[in-house]
Amino acid sequence: MIGYELELKFKSSKLENLKEVIWSELSRNSQLIALPPNAEVAITAGSRGINNIVLILKEIANFLKSKKMKPFLFPAMGSHGGATAEGQVEVLKQLGITEDSVGVPIRSTMEVVKLGHINEKMPVYMDRIAYQADAILVVNRIKSHTAFSGKIESGLSKMVSVGMGKQKGASFIHSQGSDFMEDNIIKGSKYAIENSPICMGLAIVEDSYDQTSIIKGISIENWHEEEAKLLDISKSLMPSLPIDNIDLLIVEEMGKCYSGTGMDPTIIGRLRIDGIPEPQKPIVKRIAVLDLAEQSHGNAQGIGLADFTTEKLISKVDKYATYMNSITSTFLRRAMFPFIYPTEEEAINHALLTLGPGLNKENVKIVQIPNTLHLSRVIVSESALKEVSPQVDYSVTRRLEFLFEKGNLINKIMPL
Repeated sequence: MIGYELELKFKSSKLENLKEVIWSELSRNSQLIALPPNAEVAITAGSRGINNIVLILKEIANFLKSKKMKPFLFPAMGSHGGATAEGQVEVLKQLGITEDSVGVPIRSTMEVVKLGHINEKMPVYMDRIAYQADAILVVNRIKSHTAFSGKIESGLSKMVSVGMGKQKGASFIHSQGSDFMEDNIIKGSKYAIENSPICMGLAIVEDSYDQTSIIKGISIENWHEEEAKLLDISKSLMPSLPIDNIDLLIVEEMGKCYSGTGMDPTIIGRLRIDGIPEPQKPIVKRIAVLDLAEQSHGNAQGIGLADFTTEKLISKVDKYATYMNSITSTFLRRAMFPFIYPTEEEAINHALLTLGPGLNKENVKIVQIPNTLHLSRVIVSESALKEVSPQVDYSVTRRLEFLFEKGNLINKIMPL
């Protein structure tokens, strides 16, 4: 079967002079600047693969140290890392975030302080060590959430109400389902900001090439309004698949380093949340995911979004980490295993078989991607290529075949 590798061209807006921008944004925040010498400032460190995150955190630390303050990092990632203090430090290490790389201590705990309630069913929790600091500086990327849509989705507010709430706080925020997520995140973060030493946020927006596009300081006075504006910008920069109707989507690798759900639901068109309708597009009949990223540390949250997978991927799964993440989110279907086959060839061929007995492989619309974060290079079948809209800016970089060697797909986008 013939295929073509395409180079897709998206909006690009790479930010230059990161250090200069970071120092400028921090210096504009009156609350931060008003802190006295020796003030302890807690800086959030999350579990997502944010581009330039080590440099960003290091320059924040350098700025604070230049003001004679005492910065430190703390993991703000809900239940990730197996919901243990040691596990969360290990997650940061795998992202390159260490005491040596950033130049400040990392203080990790799963203990929380109960700040109060936003209603009778919804308590607000915060990392104990961060709460006891003189100030908290919240750092996170602004992007679409994987379970709901709204004015506020994944970003600074979620970091406050879910990430900083550790496993206990994250469980409560998720407990009422995706219908109430936005409201709980907004109200929870508002309550936390008003009842803790949070002094500012530093928001990051990335473009379609996973490049840092915007770094902006957010004051606590205009927190949610500014975050909502940045979310709109982030969505305008999101990449997408080259066609909307796909028979088989092959995902070379999934993982928490690419999306909170391993594969971004907005890209693949699947939510799999009980009671919530699926996105109208793209329409993907079958998904085969071939491998799990090492940087995911065995967390295969989102594997349930696929229909077919390999024993290679399953052998890398840490069931405890995966189950804990899914239990905390309450979206159990996303962690349920799909059909498992010994090789990539068997997984893909069986996925094709389920498309119907009269299948003509030459007419199958196949799209192959490295992961759901990096979409500038994709492989498509000949039938899929014919359906690429004239509005999509792309070039064909090579002609190939969907061939296998020892059960493994030969032509891939990700390096071996």
